[in-house]
Amino acid sequence: MVASNIKVFIRVRPCARPSKGFSAEPDAGGLAFEVDKATPDGQVNNTKTTHKFAFDGVLPMAITQQQVFDVIAKPVIDDVLQGINGTIFAYGQTGSGKTFTITGGAERYDDRGLIPRTIAYLFEAFKTNSSCKYSMYISYLEIYNNDGYDLLSREDTATKLEDLPKVQLREDEEGNIKLRNLSVNMAQTEEDALNLLFLGDTNRVVAETPMNDASTRSHCMFILWVECTRPDSDVVRRAKLHLVDLAGSERIGKTGVEGKLRNEATNINLSLHYLEQVIVALHERSQGRRQHVPYRNSILTSVLRDSLGGNCRTLMVGAIATESSNLDESISTCRFAQRVACIKNNATVNEELDPALLIRRLKREVAQLRDELTMTSAGDEDEEELGDEGLEHCRRLVTGYLEEADLEAPFVCGSVQRFRMCFQLLRQAYWQRETDGALGGASPRAEGGCGPQPCLGSLEATVLELRQQVARRDQEIGLLLASLQKRGGKGKEVARDVPVFIR
Repeated sequence: MVASNIKVFIRVRPCARPSKGFSAEPDAGGLAFEVDKATPDGQVNNTKTTHKFAFDGVLPMAITQQQVFDVIAKPVIDDVLQGINGTIFAYGQTGSGKTFTITGGAERYDDRGLIPRTIAYLFEAFKTNSSCKYSMYISYLEIYNNDGYDLLSREDTATKLEDLPKVQLREDEEGNIKLRNLSVNMAQTEEDALNLLFLGDTNRVVAETPMNDASTRSHCMFILWVECTRPDSDVVRRAKLHLVDLAGSERIGKTGVEGKLRNEATNINLSLHYLEQVIVALHERSQGRRQHVPYRNSILTSVLRDSLGGNCRTLMVGAIATESSNLDESISTCRFAQRVACIKNNATVNEELDPALLIRRLKREVAQLRDELTMTSAGDEDEEELGDEGLEHCRRLVTGYLEEADLEAPFVCGSVQRFRMCFQLLRQAYWQRETDGALGGASPRAEGGCGPQPCLGSLEATVLELRQQVARRDQEIGLLLASLQKRGGKGKEVARDVPVFIR
């Protein structure tokens, strides 16, 4: 797939008295800020006073949560359903509306954010597309003071954040980054997924600050893993969707926080600084000015490695507040967003062979080949009647085959005589249904149709070929079973090492 830039949208938080120096053109995606030359302390401002920005879109104050979802999330989710990784992250100062955009408000149903709406949209898509079988798994990661925690831990003894399992980064010999101790929970219904979201939100770190009565003091990532398989294929499509609520940037001197809140703000600003370093490095790498990108500086940038410059469809929401006292921070957010918009990602469909599906198909082929081998080896040596017991056995085979829901289910007879009898019973069943009016159209008998005439020529060559095919399939199954055992079996309710970035 062709490389494409990260899309950036700016959402303007509603306020009663926006600054006269702020103006927006939502249709054109433009923003403008006019800063006074005179500063509050009476000094002269000799810096640039007019700032203009252009983005993929501007979400005005009056926009609804449903409209935000339609514009921002739907295109990314549709790609996830096709097997393409997606990331949506919100960035901005404290109190600018990031958490309201990602998670939503608790007062009204219409205030639901991107996460609950995404869950509902995905499960509706699962029902609509009956040609695929979908599975969903959920993880919820919180990064607080540069330490990762699993928000979906069900440990009854956990009374505070530090009691939750601490998530650790690991890198294997191939350079793949994984998260240890991050649980992966299966969600079979929309209710299951929403319960997991509720469980995670109750464990988040929230505190009152001068800028926000309920400020989230950490970065949170809600991760959805979507798998898609087709009944007639061994290929599985796997995609992950990151919905990221970044902690708000703060100017400590302006907010005047002290003690624990000051330490939290320092760590938040440091992690956002590392994120900005990665953004700048990626921009310089695209210009050929550098090669190294410092993803390993923090757990935040390590987890977002694929989302920034990797195999992912990424979209940023910049949240700004337009009061006069917040113009400087809003301009800073727009500058950061402009740098993000310069990053190119190479999003591709994630497809791979599923060993379990492949083993199932190969076993089915082996059963069919062995049945063919048995019939071919027997030839016409035994021409005596099957008897009542053999006839009843053939009837059970035909009935089971006709009632089997799996269209690829094998039809194993065991001998040429039984094959002929089963085919005769199938023909009788067909004519019986036609007589009863269950089937329409012209009669195959009238069109000159006839039953199969088995041809058993070149028996020795056919037997040899079938035996070789059986041997090859047995060998493939053995290799795949060994591979599955090496990977640790089938269980996926809880993964101790969750892949984050795969080379």
